[in-house]
Parts: sequence; structure tokens; C-alpha cells
Amino acid sequence: MIGRLSGVIAEKSPPQVLIDVAGVGYEVDVPMSTFYNLGALGERAVLLTHLSIREDAHQLFGFLTADERSAFRQLIRISGIGPKMALSLLSGLSVAELAQAVTAQDAGRLTKVPGIGKKTAERLLLELRGKLGADLGAPVSVGNAAQADILQALIALGYSEKDAGSALKSLPADVGVSEGIKLALKKLS
Repeated sequence: MIGRLSGVIAEKSPPQVLIDVAGVGYEVDVPMSTFYNLGALGERAVLLTHLSIREDAHQLFGFLTADERSAFRQLIRISGIGPKMALSLLSGLSVAELAQAVTAQDAGRLTKVPGIGKKTAERLLLELRGKLGADLGAPVSVGNAAQADILQALIALGYSEKDAGSALKSLPADVGVSEGIKLALKKLS
């Protein structure tokens, strides 16, 4: 519903900032990595947001990068991981560090974050395997417009960018869009 805020930083009180957008102040909870990288009071800021609506509250969470927001959304999909714990994880580990921990299946790295015990860390690693890895944020390279169209078609069909990118690499460079989609679907099935 609210995907991005662009305004002036009116207040900063960890882990919350108040962003004044055309006279309306939005209270936004942010991970500490975002908090420390925001400017000073009175400076302009742009935050990507995630709106969480519960029975008793509407909470807005803000992030400086799309990778942070994506990791946050992956975390809150896990049973038992709420927005506060996800913020705590992103405050204690950068997205790259979290992705490395998932790739290496390193529960010890996650347990260093306050509030994350051994069982929770193991569940996180299990749930995030294949969804969050060392290649997070690495863009899929496309050689031409036809390959870009094939990639977008596969993503529109519900495949992850990672899976679509790996299927794209196996295609001949001069393949047409419709033939490329057929070949990629065969590879993915």
C-alpha cells in the first residue's frame, strides 16, 4: 500500500524515524543499518517501505535498499519470525552477512543476534535455504533484448529471477523469444 516515502527527517529515535512528507509525519521503524546511514535532522531521505497491518496496529518499516526490504519480507514469512525480530536480524547482520550465513548454514552467526536462539537460527537457515543466498542482489545479465524478454516472461510465470537466470544461461545466444521461452520452460521442468 505504501511502498516508498520521500521527505525530510523530522525526528530520529532508534529504531524509529519520523519522515515529514508534505506536512504529514510518518513514523517508520528501521533496522540500525538504515538508521545510521540516514542523514541528519532536516535532510531529505527516501525509504522503501513495508506496511504491516495487524488487528491492533498499522506499522511502517523502512529500508534504504531493495535488498534489505526483500530480506525483511523473506524473514517475516517464516513462522514465529515477526517484524521486530526481522528488524533485529537486519540490525545485527547486513543482508550480505545474512546471505552468507544461509549459504554456509552457519547457525552460530545468527545466534549472535539478540533474541535469536539456536533453534530459531536453525529454523531460519532451513526456511531461507534457496530463497536467500550469497548471490542475493546479483543481477542476471542479459545479452540482448530477446533474452531480456525471455527473462521477464519466466518471472511473470512465477519463476524466481535466480532460476530464470540459470535457465537463460543454457539457451543459445541467438534464440528468438517464443523459442527461448519454450526451451527455458523445458529446462526448468
